[in-house]
Amino acid sequence: MATQMIDRMAVEMEGQGDAVLMIHGLGGTSNTWCPVLSVFQRHRTIRPDLPGSGRSNRVEGALSIDRYVQAMQRVCGALGVERVHVVAHSMGTIVAMHLAARMPALVRSLALFGPLLCPPDAARGPLKARGQKARGGEGAMQEIADAIVQAATSSETKAQRPVTVALVRESLMRQPPEGYARSCDALSEAQAVDVHDLKCPTLLVTGDEDQVAPAQSVRLLGERIAGARVEVLSRCGHWPTYEKPEACIDTLKRFYAQRI
Repeated sequence: MATQMIDRMAVEMEGQGDAVLMIHGLGGTSNTWCPVLSVFQRHRTIRPDLPGSGRSNRVEGALSIDRYVQAMQRVCGALGVERVHVVAHSMGTIVAMHLAARMPALVRSLALFGPLLCPPDAARGPLKARGQKARGGEGAMQEIADAIVQAATSSETKAQRPVTVALVRESLMRQPPEGYARSCDALSEAQAVDVHDLKCPTLLVTGDEDQVAPAQSVRLLGERIAGARVEVLSRCGHWPTYEKPEACIDTLKRFYAQRI
C-alpha cells in the first residue's frame, strides 16, 4: 500500500489490475473501504480522502460537488487511469453519478452504498447548520459524531456492535472541523444528476434502517436507472461497510461476477 499526494489530496493505492476508484461520503475517509478490500485483491484500488476530509485538509475556498468531480478526474489523470470501476458511499455517490454522467468513457460501473441523487430540501438547512456547528472545533465534532451514531446507524449496531460505533465516531471526530464544515456546505447545495445519462452497470445498496437513503427511495432510484440492481441489507443503517461488511462483500462479489 502506498499513499501519494495529488493536488493536496491524500490518495491510497494498492494492488494491480483493473482500476477501482473508491469515493467516501461526508465524514468518511479512505478507511471507509477497508472492510471490503478483500473483494478487490486482483484490482488496483484508488482511495482518496476528498478535499477537506481526513488527510486532505489543506484546501482553499469553497467546496462543491463539481469541485469533487474535478478532483476525481485529476486523480485518474495523474495516475494514468483511462477506465475505472467506481465504488462510493453517501455524498460520494452523488460525486460518482456526476462523474459517470460527465465522463461515460471513464466510468465502467457504479457500486453505490447509501445512494442519493441529492439531499431532500428539508435536509439542506440542517446540513448548513451542522457545518456552522462544526466550525466550533473538536468539541463540536464530538457532538456531531455522537448525534450521527444515534441517527445513522441501526438499532443492532448501537446495541451489539461497539467496535462499529467506535469506527463511525472516530471517522467523524478526526475530521478537520473547517474541512467538514465546507463539506456540509457542499452537500447542502448538491443538485441531482440526470439519471438517464447513466449508461454503465449500476448497483445500489442501502440498509433497511438507513434514514438518509431509505430503502423505498433507493428502489425508486433503481427503477430510473436502466438495468440497475438494488440490494437492501437487513438490520443496517447508513454506514454499510462498517455495519455489515460481510453482506457488502457478498453483494459486491455477485455484482461484479454477474454484471461486469
